[in-house]
Amino acid sequence: MKEDKENLKVATLAGGCFWCLAADFENVSGVVNVISGYTGGQTENPTYEDVSTGKTGHYEAIQVYYDPLKVSYEQILDIFWRHIDPTDPGGQFADRGPQYRTAIFYDDEEQKRIAEKSKEELEKSGKFEEPIVTHILKFSRFYEAEFYHQDYHKKSPVRYKLYRLGSGRDRFLDETWGKEQEKRTATNPGGNPGRKKTYSKPDDATLKTMLTPLQYEVTQHEGTEPAFRNEYNDNKREGIYVDIVSGEPLFSSLDKYDSGTGWPSFTKPLEPEDITEKEDRKLFIKRIEVRSKHGDSHLGHVFPDGPPPTGQRYCMNSAALRFIPKEDLEKEGYGEYLKLFERKSE
Repeated sequence: MKEDKENLKVATLAGGCFWCLAADFENVSGVVNVISGYTGGQTENPTYEDVSTGKTGHYEAIQVYYDPLKVSYEQILDIFWRHIDPTDPGGQFADRGPQYRTAIFYDDEEQKRIAEKSKEELEKSGKFEEPIVTHILKFSRFYEAEFYHQDYHKKSPVRYKLYRLGSGRDRFLDETWGKEQEKRTATNPGGNPGRKKTYSKPDDATLKTMLTPLQYEVTQHEGTEPAFRNEYNDNKREGIYVDIVSGEPLFSSLDKYDSGTGWPSFTKPLEPEDITEKEDRKLFIKRIEVRSKHGDSHLGHVFPDGPPPTGQRYCMNSAALRFIPKEDLEKEGYGEYLKLFERKSE
């Protein structure tokens, strides 16, 4: 937030567990920082234990610092609606209590007008049968949550993933917005608001003609290719890796590292909204499987033994990926990612 802080805008939002909402906004293009905290109540300097009682009047909330030249307040709210259940008056998903209710806190009359219009449009859309109960409230004061709550999904990734998986949040969001998300060509919730490409999975007959037997086995039947004897384990070229099935962007060479396992490994996804993670017990141990969002391809697994800054190891099958070198990004339709490598060279 140090750079051009005076030019940034702030959106204050409550959407249940602030760990989840903060993680959802972190990778939105134009968002500079996300802070977890408490707002809406009368208790001064509340602690997490205070707010957890549900008696302080405070909501668990986040403040989203964003660049209005890159993402608008309207787009921020559009993303917000698609990461909550706006019909639940008693909390969010597995989290119950007034501290987990949803609300938009406006700073001025312009934000109030935009928020009310956004809520009205959602009500008229017919997306939900139940009434929209998310409050639109005047912002007063925001108290930052304790240090260990900030970026919790990075500091305690395994616990966070298990919590989120068990909360039912992603299941609800997928059921409510999943199919529509694949068709949208404008703002992608939780991702880059400027992305225009759409991605989808071809039918099975087409897949069998476009994929090699190994690629088909890995992506469609959760297969695993041989360690060290695969295409991208030793690939050191600059570029991005996309889903071999749908073409959606998944990983960047900037986040690739040599894990010594024999498979291409990454510290984080390029576009978090383009992957899904779910529990896998096929080998009688609990693992987190990674799949592409729109192609529904099995990619590999993520493990909590990676290097800083994330501590994660996204261990992928080369057979599930297609590498696009930096110099081909523009002609392949991924020109927006050139800026990643331009920043590196500065």
